Amino acid sequence: MGLSRSEKQMPKKKKRLRKVILFLLLFLIVGGGVYAYSIYHSLNKAINTMHDPMDKHISKKRGSKVNLKKVEPFSVLLLGVDEREGDSGRSDTMILLTVNPHKESLQMLSIPRDTRTEIIGKGTEDKINHAYAYGGVKMSMATVEHFLDIPIDYYVKINMEGFKDIVDAVGGIRVNNELAFSYEGKNFPKGSITLDGEEALSFTRMRYEDPRGDFGRQIRQRQIIQGVIDKGASMSTLWNYDDIFQALGKNIRTNLTFDEMMTIQSKYKKAAKKIVQNEVKGEGKRIGKPWYYIVDDTEKDRLHDLLVDHLNLK
Repeated sequence: MGLSRSEKQMPKKKKRLRKVILFLLLFLIVGGGVYAYSIYHSLNKAINTMHDPMDKHISKKRGSKVNLKKVEPFSVLLLGVDEREGDSGRSDTMILLTVNPHKESLQMLSIPRDTRTEIIGKGTEDKINHAYAYGGVKMSMATVEHFLDIPIDYYVKINMEGFKDIVDAVGGIRVNNELAFSYEGKNFPKGSITLDGEEALSFTRMRYEDPRGDFGRQIRQRQIIQGVIDKGASMSTLWNYDDIFQALGKNIRTNLTFDEMMTIQSKYKKAAKKIVQNEVKGEGKRIGKPWYYIVDDTEKDRLHDLLVDHLNLK
């Protein structure tokens, strides 16, 4: 019995199907490459917008620029700055990161904004967060260097007012709220909650209703930053990468170059294996009318020894 017309056409149909599959695979491979290149190009553009070399900063405590290609441990001062229209701004969040891939760890030190210390370049003692209002990033870095007696190699400044754009760009975030409260007309129940940009900003600003004071505020700020990092790392946000990079470029400034970021990404991955959070121990005290956070010399020495050891500078 001969083959039917439909049976005779089967080999041709299979060939056409294979061609379609090959075309789709080629499209996915080439298209994926174009997409990856597009992401790379947009990221490069965003980082160039973020980049502020600060006269090619070299820490006075180190004497020479840290060599990332040799995988030397380094430090970064993270400044969360509340910049509003008509205001020079102040650094409401100061977090020092020391990164050591050899010890496969990252030390994170939150510095209370009311810490009393000498403001380097101003010649007076004041709250450490006032350094930014007096002299911007450069004075903040110099003041933290003096306070802890360690080198500060890099900085990352985040405009907390504009951080809402970043939160919205990643489609909102989820955080675990430990304290039920209301602030700026918004309610934040206890437990796991979803926040948009405006809500995230209010969530980080509340301080006086929190029995932990500024420490509680710092915890919430770290939660927001961590939430953005977690959401930004998910595949679902890749389709919105252009908005994300634009928001980052608009609201973040750093003296890290694109090449330095790529070096850190490729050579320092092991440092993320262990993240250790530290706090500055002290006590509150009024001197005149202002309230300060007083840190004694013993505590400063403890922090100095901890960080110097982590930076392999002993």
